[in-house]
Amino acid sequence: MKKSYKYLCLAVVFVMGMSAVTVKNDRLYEIAKNIEIFVNVYKELNTHYVDDIDPSQLMRTGIDAMVKSLDPYTNYISESQIQNYRIATEGKYDGIGAKSAEIDGKITIIEPFEGSPADKAGIKAGDIVLKINGKSTEGKSREDLNAIVRGVPGTSLDITIERPGKGMLKKTIERGSISRKNVPYAGMVSDEIGYISLTTFTANAGSNISKELKKLKKNDNLKGVILDLRSNGGGLLAEAINISNIFVPQGEEIVSTKCKVKERDQFFKTTKTPLDLDIPLAVMINGSSASASEIVSGVIQDMDRGIIIGQRSFGKGLVQNHKEVGYNNRLKVTTSKYYIPSGRCIQGMDYEDGMPVDIPDDQRSTFYTKNRRPVLDGGGVTPDIPLALPKVPNVIKGLTDKHMIFNYVTEWSNQRDSIAPVSEFKFTDYEAFKGYLSKNGFEYQTESEKLLEKLKEASDKEGFAFANDMDGLLSKIAMEKKNDLITYKDKIIDLIENDIVTRFYYQAGKTQQKLANDKEIEEAISVLTDTARYNSILKKG
Repeated sequence: MKKSYKYLCLAVVFVMGMSAVTVKNDRLYEIAKNIEIFVNVYKELNTHYVDDIDPSQLMRTGIDAMVKSLDPYTNYISESQIQNYRIATEGKYDGIGAKSAEIDGKITIIEPFEGSPADKAGIKAGDIVLKINGKSTEGKSREDLNAIVRGVPGTSLDITIERPGKGMLKKTIERGSISRKNVPYAGMVSDEIGYISLTTFTANAGSNISKELKKLKKNDNLKGVILDLRSNGGGLLAEAINISNIFVPQGEEIVSTKCKVKERDQFFKTTKTPLDLDIPLAVMINGSSASASEIVSGVIQDMDRGIIIGQRSFGKGLVQNHKEVGYNNRLKVTTSKYYIPSGRCIQGMDYEDGMPVDIPDDQRSTFYTKNRRPVLDGGGVTPDIPLALPKVPNVIKGLTDKHMIFNYVTEWSNQRDSIAPVSEFKFTDYEAFKGYLSKNGFEYQTESEKLLEKLKEASDKEGFAFANDMDGLLSKIAMEKKNDLITYKDKIIDLIENDIVTRFYYQAGKTQQKLANDKEIEEAISVLTDTARYNSILKKG
């Protein structure tokens, strides 16, 4: 504790020295004054607070509060969080290669990654982690588990799991360097239209898309390509430039970053020969497409190189850089905003609970694409073909929240060694699934029921005679709910099939299966095969 206080004092002395040299600089004086106040507060708390204080935790609380007051993307990254930082920026880390979650209070494997150490050791989705190296996981969080299983490649750990329907099993897993695929699937989605999915802008994203596009172009019938950036939260700016360069000419300025110090502004041009300037292109986005995804979709839209389909993107037009702050800790700090070819910035203007607040179109400034089509700034990229998000039925929310589909598929999959190829597989045990729900007492509450229950409780307290009316409404909702498993049978089967396919064919199979019933992809295929409609969208405004 004394040592940390000593370091804080040295920091104050240093900053005070700076201010002494430039006494007239009010800003430096304010910095020095407030750091001194901060140190004094810390000293008094350490000396007089009734309980012992953990200096690391106290400082972390202060730092987190400080960066939280700025924007959602300026964050402090502690040494223990560096692995998560590597996953986000590089798509790789050292560990066993499996995603986990807390289900019913137990740490459960959600997905072992294809070819990972966990996968090679026979770990399956649905396995409940009981012990690691002989120590119980009871009371441990998913973050605790990740901290334990990640380590130096080549080292091993012993893991005890419970596999539903199979009992307790022991596995030894040798850690390795895990690299997640940023292009999980590419292929033809119709006789004439190709498809490429990109999940994150990690290293080599541009070259991986180029490879897949070259493969698609070997098909003589290819008349258009879909680039799927839905739910892609972004990543490396360099990869966004590389991907844009696949479709737009060399030497074009496609993005610029502007910061507080004008001399530090940067301008980025395409530097390579493009792979294809002419093939009709559709870029899919949604509300979770952010940052680098918005650069690519915005560049394609601003240069009239293709059409954008889906929902308005997230609205993150800020650039972060990572600064070392000592002891293997880092500060991710927002340093600039980025602007795309039309001159617009898609950054949302305000935040609520860390999410950008939607800005009405009449409050957004108008810019123009290369063909003079009007486009708007602030609050994300608006698609050329906007599609409404399908509503999620209450019964599906209930099934998801209570992990009913996941748990059922775990039991179903553990009874089988293989399934038919993705293109042929069909789930035909729906009655058995309904029986599983009944056996496990599945129930769910709609938002309407929750509100009526609260209203009933409040009216009872206030003496209003509404109880019978509300009981009647609740009974009516209950009757409607009984039919939900029949009404939404096809949607539920689709979710079951997707989970099953993921167990046997990993992310590639999951993506392929989802495409079979994807209405948004059907819309993209429709416009790419209709040359007149495609050209009319991109024509001069």
